[in-house]
Amino acid sequence: MSNAVLGALADDGAGRLTYRGARYLLIRPETLAAWQRAMDAALGAAAAECVAAGGRAGGGRATAALAGDARARIDALLVMGGELGWGRFALERHGEAELVITVAGSPFAEAYGRAEAPVCHLIRGVLDALVGAVVPGAPRVVETACAATGAPLCRFEARA
Repeated sequence: MSNAVLGALADDGAGRLTYRGARYLLIRPETLAAWQRAMDAALGAAAAECVAAGGRAGGGRATAALAGDARARIDALLVMGGELGWGRFALERHGEAELVITVAGSPFAEAYGRAEAPVCHLIRGVLDALVGAVVPGAPRVVETACAATGAPLCRFEARA
């Protein structure tokens, strides 16, 4: 975590951490991976959408707090994702009706381990919220590559 992130973290002394005014908690990726595996076992394919819904909720709040035009908001969210330990985000393409983002070092893919299908549903949900704010027609984000399936990085695509 960079010094800028550490400097922006605030502990209120009552068990609450905030980052840039928003509440966060520190949780091990293995904890989330075990929770996600349990949901997968109980719900099957529906689990992915449940986890993504959580990402959309948090991503919506984060995106709403970002200022500037579409590109500035995209760049700010990608930087924030890296600062918070969600991996190294990179913008591959941004056009009027598309957004393609890659993530190297996803803690979700790393903690989940080998999988047959993409597992970075929280990231997908956050990016869904971002796309809803910056791409006309708000296409859904699809994780087209995932490190958990053996890909070199995770890739998220939204196209109208």
